[in-house]
Amino acid sequence: MRLKYAILYVENVTRSIEFYEQAFGLQRKMIHESGDYGELDTGTTTLSFSSRRFMTELGKSPGIPVPSSPVFEIAFETPDVAAAVKKAQSAGATIVQEVREEAWGQTTAYVVDDSGYLVEICSPVSGVS
Repeated sequence: MRLKYAILYVENVTRSIEFYEQAFGLQRKMIHESGDYGELDTGTTTLSFSSRRFMTELGKSPGIPVPSSPVFEIAFETPDVAAAVKKAQSAGATIVQEVREEAWGQTTAYVVDDSGYLVEICSPVSGVS
């Protein structure tokens, strides 16, 4: 078994896709003609977005992310965390943890996306292949 995709529930799929393209340099795979579902290419796992409206139609009750008490995060790895944070911030992300060096040999920072989801921007852990 392998992780195929993760879906974030958002108000506006197209706006979220555009934000992730600008903030993190991801490539759009597709947006369904309904505008209720879209995907970004992130490597072997797809980052997907579904509208809260559509999920409600499917009988679900999607919650709203709360940045101050997140229940999960997504993480993007890059060799230049500071530059990636600056790019994300210029696209509208809110910094919640400035760039810092961690004791386990990794550089990390955290931002909140345009929908309120927590996003870690991190380097590879040094000494780990």
